[in-house]
Amino acid sequence: MAIVAILWSDPGAPPVVRGTLAPRFDLRMLGTPPGASAERLDLASFSGKVVLVNFWATWCEPCEREMPAMERLYLDLRDEEFALIAVAIDEVEGDVESFQSDYGLSFPIVLDLDQSVYQSYQTMGVPESLLLDRDGRIIERYVGPREWDAPEHVKRIRSLIAEDPQRPPRENR
Repeated sequence: MAIVAILWSDPGAPPVVRGTLAPRFDLRMLGTPPGASAERLDLASFSGKVVLVNFWATWCEPCEREMPAMERLYLDLRDEEFALIAVAIDEVEGDVESFQSDYGLSFPIVLDLDQSVYQSYQTMGVPESLLLDRDGRIIERYVGPREWDAPEHVKRIRSLIAEDPQRPPRENR
């Protein structure tokens, strides 16, 4: 009979689930001209806005299908307290640039070339999206493609936007 003693165990990262704060990230924006210092996008800069974070890749056919609806959603809500951030997990920046150009995407796209943010969000595949409230807490996780400009998604996002931004943060309520 063998005796096994566990002296130390790494519980791993806490789960990224509804109600928890979304992991912060600061990633390079797509489209920074050669030689220029890379423009970055920090998730924290969207504090006070409802944010949809979408993980995707150019080689993902379901991602390709949902992009036009994401563009329509972005155009519809861009003047409201809403942000859409597409996190590309491709390894080649040029592929992402070509995709953005081919589809005429105007929302912010950031590059997660080493997939470190993708891993920190404990994603299961692409496309996968997380809807964050004004406090940066995860409201919903969507696995698989969505028709983002469908009335039910627009209504859900607008209901979050309509919440009073002057209310105390959730942890103080």
